[in-house]
Amino acid sequence: MGLSLRQLRYFVATAEYGQISHAAVNLSISQSAVTAAIKDLELTVGVSLFNRTPQGMELTTAGRQFLSHAYEILAKVDEATHLNLVSSDIEGELVVAATYTVIGYFLPLHIERIRRLYPKLKIQLYEVNRESIEEGLLTNRYDISVLLTSNILNPMLTTETLLSSVRRLWLPAGHDLQRRDGIGLREIAEEPYIMLTVDEAAHSSLRYWSRGPYQPKVLLRTSSIEAVRSMVANGLGVAILSDMVHRPWSLEGRRIETVNIQDPVPPMDVGLAWRANVEFSQPMLAFRRYFQQAYSLPGTNS
Repeated sequence: MGLSLRQLRYFVATAEYGQISHAAVNLSISQSAVTAAIKDLELTVGVSLFNRTPQGMELTTAGRQFLSHAYEILAKVDEATHLNLVSSDIEGELVVAATYTVIGYFLPLHIERIRRLYPKLKIQLYEVNRESIEEGLLTNRYDISVLLTSNILNPMLTTETLLSSVRRLWLPAGHDLQRRDGIGLREIAEEPYIMLTVDEAAHSSLRYWSRGPYQPKVLLRTSSIEAVRSMVANGLGVAILSDMVHRPWSLEGRRIETVNIQDPVPPMDVGLAWRANVEFSQPMLAFRRYFQQAYSLPGTNS
């Protein structure tokens, strides 16, 4: 029996959601189809990928190792089937600025693809904060940026959102809120809260906390996403963060669950920004068109 892409996708979804029922909903298929695919996959690779527990599906050591391979395989397939870009002789230099979250959780794979598509294009990449990016774009220090476009308010900049990553409540495995329906900010405000501060995350949280009468009981403010992950996984608090930065396991190997939030919480928008009315160079056009095709955005002649 051969390994299939369908099995890999079902396996990854189950690993990320921790429950077959949640994976099935996300995949819009039946639970039995997910169960059968995982069983067939385990027979193919010859090891158990999950421990079945009352709380859900926990990856085994072999499962965690296999997950990294599955991510890599699916990324390569996505590249081959969805990016109909043809390598060109575009050359020159492109100066790109990006924020911490984008550098850590979004951009590296895309930079690697762009470099293979345009081997003569030299990309200089800088990690800086949003204020420095805005100033650098306006003074031509940077050609283009990749950042959280939901944080950009400067009318002298043009933005193009590539994706909107849903924010959900992060919980340790087995937390009481997992078993309750209709979780909102009222219930979250009763829990110790881990507040992320990097990339203006604390400021962004005010957009939804300030709308109502509830405030989080902040146990820790930290600029480290890994610290948030570890604190939540070890049962020290909860957090509200986006799916883009979520990983199902902490560095200690403990699970982080996510649940939907009933109250309106805006997503984290990721995209491009450049100086308004700037004349696009060929490297800038190539960079922008790559992302437009990667995220199925309309083309442009800008």
